[in-house]
Amino acid sequence: MKTTCSLIATVLLLALGVGCGYSRPAAGVTPTVTTLAPASATAGGPAFPLTVNGSGFSPASVVYWNTSPRPTTYVSASQVTAQIGAADIMTATNASVYVHTSGGAYGGGTNSNTVSFPVN
Repeated sequence: MKTTCSLIATVLLLALGVGCGYSRPAAGVTPTVTTLAPASATAGGPAFPLTVNGSGFSPASVVYWNTSPRPTTYVSASQVTAQIGAADIMTATNASVYVHTSGGAYGGGTNSNTVSFPVN
C-alpha cells in the first residue's frame, strides 16, 4: 500500500510539473520585442548576429526572420540573439522579425509582436 501511495504521489507531482528539474512556462506570458541591434543592414552585406531586446523570452524562444526560424541563443528573459545569414540580406527589403516562445513539453507557445528590419 505504501508503494502504491508513493507512486500515485509521484505521478501527481509530475503531472503538475514538479520534479525532474522542469517547470511549466508562466501562463499568459507573451514575448515582446522592443528593439533590434543592429537596427538595419546593407543589402549584399555579410552575415551578422542580431540582438533582439524585449521581455518574456525563455530558453525555448526562437527568432524568426520572415517566418523562417534562425539559430537562436537565449541570453536572458529580456534578450536573445540570432544568426542572420548573408543570403537573408542579399537584396533590399524590410524583413519581419518576431520571437516564438514554445510552451515546452505541453505544446502551444506564443508569438511576439513583429518588428520590421530594413535591409537597404
